Amino acid sequence: MSEQLADERASAAPVPGRVAGRAVTLIPHRAPGVEESTLLSDYQRILAAVRQAAGPAMARQVGEVLGVDVSVRAKLEPLRGKLVRLVDRGWLRRLPGGRFTTRL
Repeated sequence: MSEQLADERASAAPVPGRVAGRAVTLIPHRAPGVEESTLLSDYQRILAAVRQAAGPAMARQVGEVLGVDVSVRAKLEPLRGKLVRLVDRGWLRRLPGGRFTTRL
């Protein structure tokens, strides 16, 4: 059973990109020993904005805190994509209704 779980985790791991000939993962998975400081500054600011919210935050609320023009959908969607990437990597949780919150 543990071998099967290990195989599933390995297949679900993101394929690293390449920067200057080196393999890198731009958004690392949240795991013990992986600090928030390893994230790019944009993602650190997003996490801080979600924490700052009085409860689960919508992408629009996060955008307002970050100074994104939330009235323009084309500017809000990339932010929503970053929020979803943080969810996929375990840094945030996505609640029903499109709200985001930090993990404990």
